[in-house]
Formats: sequence, C-alpha cells, structure tokens
Amino acid sequence: MIGDDSISTLFGAGVAELAAPAVSRQAKDPITAGFVALVDCAPLIVARAKGFADGEGLDLTLVREPSWANIRDRVVLGHFDAAHMLAPMAIAATLRLGALDAPLLTPFVLNLCGNAIAVSTAVHQAMTDHGAIDDPAASGRALKRAVDARKAAGKPPLCFAVTYPFSSHNYELRYWLAAAGIDPEADVRLVVVPPPMMVSEIQAGHVDGFCVGAPWPSVAVDAGVGHIVATSVAMKPASPEKVLGVRTAWAERHPERLDRLTRSLKAACDWCEAPENTDELAELLARPEHVDAPVKVIRRSLMRELIANPDGDKIAIADYIRFSGEATNRPRVADALWYATQMVRWGQVASIGSATNGARATFRPDLYDRALGISHASGAIDERFSLFDGIPFDPTMPDAYLEQLSSLN
Repeated sequence: MIGDDSISTLFGAGVAELAAPAVSRQAKDPITAGFVALVDCAPLIVARAKGFADGEGLDLTLVREPSWANIRDRVVLGHFDAAHMLAPMAIAATLRLGALDAPLLTPFVLNLCGNAIAVSTAVHQAMTDHGAIDDPAASGRALKRAVDARKAAGKPPLCFAVTYPFSSHNYELRYWLAAAGIDPEADVRLVVVPPPMMVSEIQAGHVDGFCVGAPWPSVAVDAGVGHIVATSVAMKPASPEKVLGVRTAWAERHPERLDRLTRSLKAACDWCEAPENTDELAELLARPEHVDAPVKVIRRSLMRELIANPDGDKIAIADYIRFSGEATNRPRVADALWYATQMVRWGQVASIGSATNGARATFRPDLYDRALGISHASGAIDERFSLFDGIPFDPTMPDAYLEQLSSLN
C-alpha cells in the first residue's frame, strides 16, 4: 500500500496567497479556497480573476498548496472553506481514512478527465520493443512484457508515482496495470509524489513513470524525459477528476454561500470551455502564482492536442479535459460508487457497504440542483458505464462488479 505524503511540515512552503481583484469588498462574504498547480484548477482561478465570484457577492481568496495532503488537512482543520480537490479524496475523508479526517461533500465537479500516464525513455523503449502502444490495452500489454523481462533478468521492479493514495491517478494507474496482468502490489512499486514534482522525479531517475494531471505529463515530454502512453479519457471516459470539496459542517452552516460559490464556478467553467477564451486562459494559468508552466504546454492541454513523446508526435484527444457541457459539473453518484469499489479492491476500505455509503454522502447532486435552480429525475444520469476493458459497471450492483474484478486479479 502506498503511503501519504508528509503534510504538516509543508504548511507555508511554496504557498502563494492570491488576493482578489481590486474591487470594493463591502458586503462581500469571504471564502478562502486552496488549489494545487494543475490545469484543472482553472475554474477557481477564473471565478476570481474574471469576477464571477465577485458577481455572486463573494470575496474569494485563493491559496496555492504544494500537495494534496496539504489541501485535505487545511480543509479539515478549517483553514480553507473550500478547495480544488481530488474526487476520491473527499470520499476518503468522509470515510475517515488518512491522518486527518472529517465528513466532506461536493456539490460541483470542476472538470472531467485530464490525466495521463507517462513513462521514462528507457521504459518506453522497452515497451515499444514488445509491441504497439496505441491504446490503453495495447500499452498495458507492452508494459506487462517489459515487466516480465525485467523480472526474468533479476532487475528491481519499476517505480510509478501517483499524486495521492485516494486519487483518480492511483485508481486509474492500478486499473490499467491490473487489466494487463500486472499486480500493482507486487510487480511494480508505487509512491506518492506531489504533481509539480513529477517531472523532476522522473528526470532524476527516482521514478520510471507516473500518472498525473495536465500540464505535467506534457512538461515531461517537452523536457525530453517522458512519453505519454495512456490518457484518463481513453481509460475511463467522462470521469470526474477534480471537485469542489467543502466540510459538511461548513456547507450546513452556509447553504446560501455555498450556492453562490457553486453558481460562480458554473459560470467560470462555461467561460473556460469556450474556445475563444483558450489563449487568455492559458496565459492566466501559466502565471507564476498559478500553475507556473509554459503557456504553450498549457494551451496544448486546453486544445486537447498533446505531443506524445520528445520526437514530437502529435495526438488529438477528444475530451482530454472538459470543464463544461452536458452533465459535466453535476456530481454523478455512479462515479462516486465506482471510486468506492476501487477503495475496496485495493484494501483501503474493508466493506463495500461502508464505502458506498460514504460515496453517496459525499457526491451531492441535490446541492448542485439547488444552487442552479434545476431538477432531474431521480437516477436519470446514473446509468451503467464501462472502462477501456469493456467490463460494465452497474451502480446498483457494486458488489457484483467487485467480484468480477477479483476474478481477474
């Protein structure tokens, strides 16, 4: 089992506090929110910078944090009212997993997908020596043969990094490995590395690959040290990646303020998705106080046009990252239940019953509906879906899905 990254000693390290634009703060309700330097922090950045939060009567202050563990702890401790948060992290906190915990909920999905798996040049060469890698199943098979060859030669297992134990990155990487017949617990080694440190870790040879969100896979490619071999949208289409995370107690004390924050983020997501805003958004995110990465790299992610390797091979990926559109921002309970199954599959939670209860308590489409003044038929968007291996997930039967996966382990 991978461990949590150290967090309390990091408070204040590499933190940038972002003041709101110069507008009158009279009669504004303050909200402090944390974020990590990733392209999908865009809705929070835009809500502040373009005045959407201000228009809802909110004085929004943003604080950049170096790791997801910092985000979790500062939300739980009440330093932050809300945060840019990994979707499974909120569920894990509600289930009281980790060093600090408190029930959290999310009324809003900030984006869908946006992750990619990248490997070092040496691993990429070993994979291509064993076959094509043009889709997740093929790249997984190629990695399996490379892993087996290393084992036969007596070499140490490959090391892959994820951003947090309770993250989409961890579950997507494990699912990809397991689908190829690679045991994530025995055949490779998994470690936690904060997103902005991924490139330096693969460059130094400390890890052989990683799963992380944009722009860091592309930064690794541009640095000549990484090759993208799979994307989250190809593995699990329309997967909720980051969400707005808030303490349940805070949401209950400030329902009207939460509604206004939700509406401001919806307006920000719509703005982020509009093609005419792409260049401005890339420049805004590239600023040192935000993501601090090259504009051209961020723009490629927003345009859904990636460069897969240092040779410059371009790939167009529909829906690589999406901020708005039909059913994008409304939390879907089925997705939360899928994350719950992965927590049980990999030994983080013992009972599927408790995991699914926590998932349902955390993903709150009713709060999204309340804020936006809309209604949905019960269960209308919680239909079945499949990942790249074609195994159907039925949200009404998570235990049966787990049994199916167990037979493949």
